[in-house]
Amino acid sequence: MDKTIGIFGGGQLGRMMAQAALPLNIQCIFFETNTACPSAALGPVFSPDKQELNAFIENADVFSLEFENTPLEQVDELIQSKNIHPSRQALAIAQNRLLEKNLFKQLEIPVAPFIAVNSRDDLHQAVESLGLPIVLKTATGGYDGKGQFVLRTVEDIAKAWADLGHAKPLIAESFVHFSREVSIIAVRGQNGDVKTWPLAENHHHQGILSHSIVPAPNSKTLQPTAEQYISTLLQHLNYVGVLTLELFVTDDGLYANEMAPRVHNSGHWSIEGAVCSQFENHIRAVAGLPLGSTEVIRPTVMVNIIGKHPNTADVLSLKGAHLHLYNKSEREGRKLGHITLMPIDDRELPALCHALAKILPEPLSLTTDMSW
Repeated sequence: MDKTIGIFGGGQLGRMMAQAALPLNIQCIFFETNTACPSAALGPVFSPDKQELNAFIENADVFSLEFENTPLEQVDELIQSKNIHPSRQALAIAQNRLLEKNLFKQLEIPVAPFIAVNSRDDLHQAVESLGLPIVLKTATGGYDGKGQFVLRTVEDIAKAWADLGHAKPLIAESFVHFSREVSIIAVRGQNGDVKTWPLAENHHHQGILSHSIVPAPNSKTLQPTAEQYISTLLQHLNYVGVLTLELFVTDDGLYANEMAPRVHNSGHWSIEGAVCSQFENHIRAVAGLPLGSTEVIRPTVMVNIIGKHPNTADVLSLKGAHLHLYNKSEREGRKLGHITLMPIDDRELPALCHALAKILPEPLSLTTDMSW
């Protein structure tokens, strides 16, 4: 199929989408401020101005995105003549946590109690109504732990408002007491076909995803409920492409945290670990092609490279390790690449995690609780 897909954003997600598109004879182009972005090696990069936007729209057949904060005004310009997957509706909801949480409630997907906050008085009322602790978040923007503040005492109100009050609207949520965080990723084709990958168990370091284990250990009883929730979202939104739903595991079941209308960091394992990766299936869906199998080849651990690069030879010397670098310079807190661990014998995974932890530049505690 000779087709060109335009992608809003040129980071590592766009890069891996384009890598998945090439074997299908599908070209990708990108709309991105940084012309030396990670995706630049895979296709032309158009800079964000009116003239370049017009050229970007003209030079692709259909469009997608790698970043949910893609400006809606650019999407509005696009949809006058071309299609984008996912839709503007899905994007607008995912950009606003209040709209998102209200959608979850409407679809009977459990969420923590929440209140809109637009003033310091509102924050006081939220503390009284929800109790402590609560999490105050910006309703728009924010990622990798940014744009949020955990209030544990009444004295935290002043500091939280000083930190986030300028970024109204805000949302206050009851703190969810959870045992672990998981995510489910699914894809829906243009014909309504839905396929779902197994739950990933996600671990964070300083608010940034550090590693994911797939399938999530001891998750067989959770998988059907997670699939029901994400399938409900996909059908309600008439969604096309990959959608991610982040969830908390609690004593009362699964609680939704947020959704991401795109391929997701916790799904990077699928490049080697699934029959068809999240990236290829997203490209297939956007291009109107049949979806591929989401079956797991072997249990897998995906580890993010954050801040500093490890020695490439050291990583590649590990049996069962696959290295993906994003052509990004080192910077504290920056995702520079990821490593997929999938030895032939999954019993070797804990030892392989230990071996990798020793050669990563940044100290990282890799869990080895992998009871499937």
